[in-house]
Amino acid sequence: MSVLEDWIKEKQIAEVECLIADMNGVARGKLLAINKLEEDSQRIPESILLQTITGEYCDEHEDIASAEDQDMLLKPDLSTKRLIPWIAKPTAQIIHDCYTLDGDLHPLSSRNVLKRVLSAYQEMGIKAIVAPEVEFYLLQKNINPKDDLLPAIGLSGRHETARQSYGIEAINEFKPVIDQLYDYCAKQDLQVDCINHETGAAQLEINFIHGDPLHLADQVFTFKRTMRQVALEHDMYATFMARPMLDEPGSSMHIHQSLVDIKTGKNIFINEDGKHSEAFFSYIAGLQKYTPGLLSFYAPNVNSYRRFQKYAAAPINMHWGYDNRTVGIRIPTSSAAATRIENRYSGMDANPYLAIAASLACGLVGIKQKLKAEAAYEGNACEEEITLDRTLKQAIDRLTDSNDVIELLGAEFVNAFRLVKQNEFEEFNRIVTQWEREHLLLNV
Repeated sequence: MSVLEDWIKEKQIAEVECLIADMNGVARGKLLAINKLEEDSQRIPESILLQTITGEYCDEHEDIASAEDQDMLLKPDLSTKRLIPWIAKPTAQIIHDCYTLDGDLHPLSSRNVLKRVLSAYQEMGIKAIVAPEVEFYLLQKNINPKDDLLPAIGLSGRHETARQSYGIEAINEFKPVIDQLYDYCAKQDLQVDCINHETGAAQLEINFIHGDPLHLADQVFTFKRTMRQVALEHDMYATFMARPMLDEPGSSMHIHQSLVDIKTGKNIFINEDGKHSEAFFSYIAGLQKYTPGLLSFYAPNVNSYRRFQKYAAAPINMHWGYDNRTVGIRIPTSSAAATRIENRYSGMDANPYLAIAASLACGLVGIKQKLKAEAAYEGNACEEEITLDRTLKQAIDRLTDSNDVIELLGAEFVNAFRLVKQNEFEEFNRIVTQWEREHLLLNV
């Protein structure tokens, strides 16, 4: 603990947030005074990993975890230690790994699922590299959930009414918010690259610098907390819902990924002659074959499926193509060394650990099985049939279709995830919506 103790003393830290991500990517954990922080002594009920997005416990949690609701151990990953810039009293945040009481990595931890996939890459002598692009909306505060959501008002005092994709003046409307966000990111060593205005009203996108998948998932997890706090300090909300407003496009988390040979440091998606390799096409084929079965990892909420509509800036089928933003698997134009595959299926509401793990797992299984990709799609894929599932229920029912990938992710976790999502869907399905009251009350 000397490294941590020295850091705490140097920064004069008074308290530490011991953080973990549940299945939905929600931050949970403990706030500890420094004199209570001991490396291997933090415990927390393992059942919190089985909470639904509403805070309820999965009905089957006693069958999945222990009937006695046992503790699990939390161990800090010191590479994630950061000062929290929005708290006046020096306070640290550290992401922790979950272990069973026997000392094994806990199978129900989403961070451990990603570590499990990365271990499989390590065994093959391959290092995965990812770069997430995250989209979100700035909204006017919405105290009453029954009220419609509205875009946040910028410096002009007016909210946007027209599409301002990549608009410089549009993004400058939120310059004070962006300046504070960059300040908070710098203080936490979050490796953000650039920011731009997206298609939706008051919709922004942040790109992260490419790097280790676990570190990038940690950064996205931390960024979402940070962005929410910055927005609140400017009297607005930041939302990462997949599609928060009726007439605006959804928010995605595009995941750029490449693979490097650990010994040579070379990108294995490219042959010596500069052409795409067999591994490149097999990786794409793995995404094509297994993504439909794992769609709930990219689209984990009932709202997620509102993204998948024609001409709504989201993929609707399993095509891939070169520099084509209408497909779900895009190959950006780049130098040979920077050759990468962009997975466009994930919504920003996804747990970053699970979305990245799912994408890397599908690709790796494709390589192992030497799958063959379909021909690259040319044209507008939005004009083709919608083949993705349209509801959370359809997606979770399809989870069992991806047995080879499930083995890599961990069957125990996937089963638990399915049951948690089944609980969420059933809870949502009991709700009678405004649309139903408006169109069915007096007409059927």
